[in-house]
Amino acid sequence: MGSVTVSNKKSQTTSLNNYNNLATAPVANKTESVTMNNYCNGWIGGEGASAMTSAPNLKPKIVYGTAGYILEDVPHFTDYISDLPTYPNPLQDNPAYSVVKQYFVHVDDSVPQKVVVHKDSERGVHFRRAGPRQKVYFESDEVKAAIVTCGGLCPGLNTVIRELVCGLHHMYGVKRVLGIEGGYRGFYARNTINLTPKSVNDIHKRGGTVLGTSRGGHDTNKIVDSIQDRGINQVYIIGGDGTQRGAAAIFEEVRRRGLKVAVVGIPKTIDNDIPVIDKSFGFDTAVEEAQRAINAAHVEAESVENGIGVVKLMGRYSGFIAMYATLASRDVDCCLIPESPFYLEGPGGLFEYIEKRLKENGHMVIVIAEGAGQELMSEKMQTMNKQDASGNKLLQDVGLWISQEIKDHFAREKTMAITLKYIDPTYMIRAIPSNASDNVYCTLLAQSAVHGAMAGYTGYTSGLVNGRQTYIPFYRINENRNHVVITDRMWARLLSSTNQPSFLGDKCHNEDDIEEEEPLNQLLDGDLSDDTLKVKKEISSI
Repeated sequence: MGSVTVSNKKSQTTSLNNYNNLATAPVANKTESVTMNNYCNGWIGGEGASAMTSAPNLKPKIVYGTAGYILEDVPHFTDYISDLPTYPNPLQDNPAYSVVKQYFVHVDDSVPQKVVVHKDSERGVHFRRAGPRQKVYFESDEVKAAIVTCGGLCPGLNTVIRELVCGLHHMYGVKRVLGIEGGYRGFYARNTINLTPKSVNDIHKRGGTVLGTSRGGHDTNKIVDSIQDRGINQVYIIGGDGTQRGAAAIFEEVRRRGLKVAVVGIPKTIDNDIPVIDKSFGFDTAVEEAQRAINAAHVEAESVENGIGVVKLMGRYSGFIAMYATLASRDVDCCLIPESPFYLEGPGGLFEYIEKRLKENGHMVIVIAEGAGQELMSEKMQTMNKQDASGNKLLQDVGLWISQEIKDHFAREKTMAITLKYIDPTYMIRAIPSNASDNVYCTLLAQSAVHGAMAGYTGYTSGLVNGRQTYIPFYRINENRNHVVITDRMWARLLSSTNQPSFLGDKCHNEDDIEEEEPLNQLLDGDLSDDTLKVKKEISSI
């Protein structure tokens, strides 16, 4: 691993403490160079397995450089296990890589989180670049890998499973790969299945997951006991934010026990609400498939007088699918998402806008994310404070509710007769195979995860940042959710496309209720959550 230089700046500790209230790594004098093992003694509270039992919760592994450079690094075996042997990477003898000019990623390669900067900007936060390393910490015959899928279904799950198995086998000669059936509880409640390139050859053509899935069932000690008992030393965990929090807990227990087990996450959420990464796999497929439902709603609506088509799409907390599907279709007149509250009655309300559009066009299409409008339903909801096994808030069907509210309004007002059709394609979208774009993305995620585990990295999620594959520490993935920023250009583009009102009126908000984040600079143009913007502001002050 070589050495790192930890620089001293007055505001570093204060600013980085805001990362989910996690403590920062110790800061040494600017000219002091320390070995990685000594650096990590302060990071985890001691070296070797004997120190693990009393180690505190894992702290961020932060490396500082010149000109405001910050590397939010990921853990490595050498941080807590000493005297590990290394081996030449077998890729150097792999015919597939013989044409590659540079086999291996340089040890100092990193990817910036913020890519749009001014000429005087500091270098800011970076993540370790993913890819094969010259030395690996596993021999091929030593590896016994396990793959598990958790949470809801998403296009691309089978593709990730396939590429993990084929990547381990074809790139690194790994022959023992287990599939854990039924999610986290499968570690101690169900049997495993052997996965080979032959057995997974065609699974990417199917929807769902061949391993099965479940929500909840996370008993960290039982899971790690099972990992030890089975002799597993690489664990690949595919799932959303709750699953990744579970993966972080598994990693911390593995580290506490001083085990040479790589714990690797692959982020999965069809809602695209995982922070830091550019997008989650399955999102492109979901947006593409949502077009079919929107098109059907449009055909139904325009075929009758005063026709209204209502389409409910996924988006419990974040409205990315609804927003991108609306922008892609050009047939949508109104898009409602959780981040943008709306109201029904009165001037500037939804009912007034519907009546206006029907008078202008004779029909309209409304797209609504499943988490939108929940505050309007709160007095009728019986599940307001209930959660599912994954910790997600149980929601009532906002699509059915708003459809009925629209019908009741026009029946009550008697201003015009309407015909309304409601379409909910949720489970059709979740269950389909991934499209070409997501298949490629799943391959990159899976191969990057394998390269990292073989190189001794652990406690990380493989993800795309600014178009580059990176290794992201678990705490950054788990610190918040990604949201549509309604003061961002992307939402402004949608409002321009649909010509719908913003609904940011007195009925919906007081002036003090609107949390408007001032951009870091006038060049920012992307889908950044409010929390991400706050973190970036603090980093920019270092």
